[in-house]
Amino acid sequence: MFAKSYGATTLGVDGLIIDVEVDAGFGFPAFDIVGLPDTAVRESKERVRTAIKNSGIKLKQEKVTINLAPADIRKDSSGLDLPIAVGLLAAHAVLPVETLAGNLFAAELSLEGECRPVQGVLSMVVEAKRRGFAAAYVAKANVNEALLVQGIAVYGVGTLAELVAHLRGEQPLTAAVPAPPAEESAGWTDDFADVQGQYAAKRALEIAAAGGHNVLMVGVPGSGKTMLARRMSSILPALTPEEALEVTKIYSIAGLLPRGGGLVTERPFRAPHHTTSMTAMIGGGSIPRPGEVTLAHDGVLFLDELPEFQKATLEVLRQPLEDREILVSRVHASLKFPSSFMLIAAMNPCPCGYQGDESGGRVCECTPGEIKRYTRKISGPLLDRIDIHIRVPRVAYKELSSHKKAEPSAAIRARVEAARRIQGERLKEYGLFCNAQMNHALLQRLCPLEPQAQQLLAAAFEKMHLSARSYDRIIKVARTVADLTGHERIGPAEIGEAIQLRNDVGLQLE
Repeated sequence: MFAKSYGATTLGVDGLIIDVEVDAGFGFPAFDIVGLPDTAVRESKERVRTAIKNSGIKLKQEKVTINLAPADIRKDSSGLDLPIAVGLLAAHAVLPVETLAGNLFAAELSLEGECRPVQGVLSMVVEAKRRGFAAAYVAKANVNEALLVQGIAVYGVGTLAELVAHLRGEQPLTAAVPAPPAEESAGWTDDFADVQGQYAAKRALEIAAAGGHNVLMVGVPGSGKTMLARRMSSILPALTPEEALEVTKIYSIAGLLPRGGGLVTERPFRAPHHTTSMTAMIGGGSIPRPGEVTLAHDGVLFLDELPEFQKATLEVLRQPLEDREILVSRVHASLKFPSSFMLIAAMNPCPCGYQGDESGGRVCECTPGEIKRYTRKISGPLLDRIDIHIRVPRVAYKELSSHKKAEPSAAIRARVEAARRIQGERLKEYGLFCNAQMNHALLQRLCPLEPQAQQLLAAAFEKMHLSARSYDRIIKVARTVADLTGHERIGPAEIGEAIQLRNDVGLQLE
């Protein structure tokens, strides 16, 4: 007898519906799965047969062939256990075949028949809703995630026996409903009010947050670079509903959602160690999975000790920094991952860390050759893609010992959100939301310079030997400075501050 059920897997950050075609009939007893299954899917036949047996269901020994369509795409989700099981039961007339139509099944099975959660359920249910499915049956631990998709009924399944009783009409399950939102705890969070001094650095990070610009901080050890970077998320605008759903899909596929978790409501902050490999940074595997640049989508990617990263790992950041997406190609698939993130990088000026630190009492003993070897991993093209370069000086004792609270993150965030609203109105017809996303054509159309500002930029362009990319990025930063002050046109003050933020490090890293 033939039966068809529906499961799903993921491709990139999207779901893919899999038609599970089951044929059971006369012949030498066998159990074959075709359609490019990977190891986890091939092993599902043992989990499925044992789960069915331990659920109290006896099946005849027949030749069973299962096809996973489309057959030209490799399947790698253990969530296909449940659709294979219900398809097999329908092919043996244990379940009515018609009860499988219009329903998505996604869960891993234990040997006892328990339904276990799988990664990527949100993307699967989003695709099922788009394809017109009426209901999704998932493990109970995936229910909150699946409920983020409106317009499709979601059922939490504890065991295979429960699902069989439901589909046979013996003990119907109740569709899940969203739980009331939990009260937010007043937990400790990083705040700029805790950062004493560093006014220039905080101003630069405010501009970066307002326009979505990348930042490089150079300073001596202990100057507060990491402290500043970790507080960046506290001044960024809240995630929009669309951004929150996309970030949640990414974290669901990566298996980083907490058990029973729902929507991700905070912007991601990723801080990979400097030993991170190139594959871990951009994503990969035989079937590509998200890397750090995708996990930081709509948030912050913080690279501390920048020159300590492998040069190849840093160079692969060029495409996502420029295109805000990354294409990962493998033998079995070429997938596009979103990677619209803010890069915050931090480094010491030299191997010992004390070059130019006259006030600290420490003398740099690094030779020019050592400094060159230390900084040579940071190529000119990569540096060119970082909009703001700032020096973070040593904090004076007077500022550290002061009991006066610095400006809190909430006040800075209010100014950032006001500037983002201005940008949103200006850029909405182009599908953009911050100044850093503008291309050269939009800069010419939307960023008029006053004559004095044009003259100042021309002089800086010749003196600093700027590239065309640097020219564009200075104007983008100046546009953000103007938005923070409420100015429509870009004057010499805005251009001057943008040039200073581009050249504040005072190091030749190329």
